Amino acid sequence: MLSTISAAAGRLLISEPFMMDPNFKRSVIILTEYSADGAMGFILNHQGEYMLGDVLPDVSYSEMPVYDGGPVAQNTLHFIHCAPEKIEGGIEIAPGIYWGGDFELVKKLVSNYQLNDTEIKFFAGYSGWTAQQLDDEILADSWIVSDHFAPETLFSNEEQNLWKDVIKGLGQRYAHIANFPEDPALN
Repeated sequence: MLSTISAAAGRLLISEPFMMDPNFKRSVIILTEYSADGAMGFILNHQGEYMLGDVLPDVSYSEMPVYDGGPVAQNTLHFIHCAPEKIEGGIEIAPGIYWGGDFELVKKLVSNYQLNDTEIKFFAGYSGWTAQQLDDEILADSWIVSDHFAPETLFSNEEQNLWKDVIKGLGQRYAHIANFPEDPALN
């Protein structure tokens, strides 16, 4: 197993470089829930085809991207943020990172330009695992688990480089993985 860190809410899942599932190819996921019943999280670096104004037409600041949070329930909208002083009711999932909160207040803050995409990230759908499924995938070396990341990294608009940056941030042991080609046949 590549990671000795067990999965838990607030940790990152980083897909192995040759993961074949297109939903999770070179993805970085923030876990929001992890228990004996299963796990849930959001893909941080797969920007979807919609902007916030496309899914919430009553929000005037419509240029915020909506990310593909995962293949489950893609007709639902979720968010994480680092603005607990502005958004009440969120659940702290990692130091300084919150999941959810007062959605009506979020819409108002976004519409009034009091909340921007360096403080909040929206997701259509989520990534989910049944009981023991994620543990089995980690044991099969499908994921690297880490709690070493800067919170601002999660709200970066550099989704193209996020996977590589997170891999490099894991240290010398993993840095070489960041340069693997996407197609293993090219190796």
